[in-house]
Parts: sequence; C-alpha cells; structure tokens
Amino acid sequence: MDQSLCESCWHYDYDEEYEEYYCNMDLDEDEFYRIFATRQTRCPYYRQGDDYYLARRQ
Repeated sequence: MDQSLCESCWHYDYDEEYEEYYCNMDLDEDEFYRIFATRQTRCPYYRQGDDYYLARRQ
C-alpha cells in the first residue's frame, strides 16, 4: 500500500505521547491483516481529509 496516501487521509493522526503518526481507524485483527497482506495499492478506508473540510461544511 502506498504510504503517501496515508499522509492525506482523514484517519492519519499524530500521537503526542509517542511523537509519531498512526492510523486511528479502528480495525480488528482480520481487517488489518487483509489490508496489509494483500497487494492493494489503495486502502479501502482512505478518506480525503484536509484542514478546511469542516470550514467548507459550515
């Protein structure tokens, strides 16, 4: 899976305690394995996110 997609994903978040980025999508063990074991080029849970998304909705 292309990691550059993660950087623009809505579910990609920063953890201040560990000082690293992570995917905050709540996946169970089977879903996690299916996504990373197959040769998919795109995450099925990818959602385009940006800082202005909520501002445009108001």
